[in-house]
Amino acid sequence: MRKLGVLVFITTLVAPSAAHAGMPFVRLSDIARMRLEAISFFVLLILLLTVLVQWLWNAVQRDIPRLPRLSYKASLGVVGLWALGMHLVLSMIAGGRELMTPGAWEKNGATYKLGPARAAPAEEALAHARKQQLERLRTALWGYANGHGGSFPPHDFVEEIPEGTWRIVDPSGMHYVYVPGLHPERDAVPVAYEPGIYSSKRMVLLSSGEITTLDIDEIRRRIDAEQTSKGAP
Repeated sequence: MRKLGVLVFITTLVAPSAAHAGMPFVRLSDIARMRLEAISFFVLLILLLTVLVQWLWNAVQRDIPRLPRLSYKASLGVVGLWALGMHLVLSMIAGGRELMTPGAWEKNGATYKLGPARAAPAEEALAHARKQQLERLRTALWGYANGHGGSFPPHDFVEEIPEGTWRIVDPSGMHYVYVPGLHPERDAVPVAYEPGIYSSKRMVLLSSGEITTLDIDEIRRRIDAEQTSKGAP
């Protein structure tokens, strides 16, 4: 009877149905309420699992009398040890995952989440080689412009620039797409850009000397805008 009274008191205190005027009203925040609900759910789950373990053990004990009968308290201890063992195994799995992918997981409060995707070493090396090749082409084009009145070559087969300088970093030996008729200037007009062999984003050498990455629609838009401005009276 006493236990029933304590249970009724706690229930009334935690979840009152109404508060009359002038009465103090204590209410948990949304986060605290959600945490309390989660803890209550898992506590109830453990208690039910304890009953199941006790029933299964004692069912086996009826066929094997040498086994001792399992009380509810002993069953709760077995479930607790089982939970600690599972926690240890999951911690070892999480540690092994971090060792195999160092830096991939970032701390987010009490848990961890996947960090931003990082490029693989092979992809980083390829991107570096692609940029270096465009830098060689930039050096050759600017050197040509200095010796020819500030103009870039009329095409990509001039004798002053080796044919290999026009090739992209790929076994296919494809050339950069060259846009003739431009001059070294501050405007960001594409002078040479990669063909669509790597991805939707292409590395581009601009007339300002900058090397950047653009999609093909933006490249064409800038080229069309430059040609339109030249054709305007």
